[in-house]
Amino acid sequence: EVQLMESGGGEVQAGGTLRLSCATSGVTFDDYAITWFRQVPGKEREAVSCIASESGSKYFVDSVKGRFTISSDNAKMTVYLQMNSLSREDTAVYSCAAVKSPWCVRGDILYNHWGQGTQVTVSS
Repeated sequence: EVQLMESGGGEVQAGGTLRLSCATSGVTFDDYAITWFRQVPGKEREAVSCIASESGSKYFVDSVKGRFTISSDNAKMTVYLQMNSLSREDTAVYSCAAVKSPWCVRGDILYNHWGQGTQVTVSS
């Protein structure tokens, strides 16, 4: 059974940093693309960043480029999202999701495995 569990969310002041972790189990890590999505009430879910181990491909939405980095620890089967220079616009529930793909894909409907989500709140 594929399972994903996020951790690392919380409240931080604008300009601060957080690191989110997505621990996976039940996957052959190299076969999957892992994406961080975020959603705020009343808005569509947005793909923030993706990493696909097999191809080495990565994706970042324009609004986080230069501020967020994504990495993976294959031994721990965990993906990390390092978030720097956070702003109030980054406030959202962040969820990680997995799909069997050698490449990053952005459409959330393509993902069939999801974590429960973790709240990130950035205060001014």
